[in-house]
Amino acid sequence: MPTFSETWLPYIYLYGVGGIFFFVGMHLVKKTKALNKKKKQHRFWLRALYGGFFFFMFLHAFLIIAALYF
Repeated sequence: MPTFSETWLPYIYLYGVGGIFFFVGMHLVKKTKALNKKKKQHRFWLRALYGGFFFFMFLHAFLIIAALYF
């Protein structure tokens, strides 16, 4: 059985450090007003970016769990 440092530590690093960069970048986009929430296309891409980040985070966790226990 793989250890915690072989399975979950890389996952935590990937989505922890990567998430910090992602959310800082999204904050800068909002702060500089590069995003206009009144435009339908901007709202779509905002949801797509956040949704994509969390979708792949949960998919990756599911696949790690599946590989460890099934």
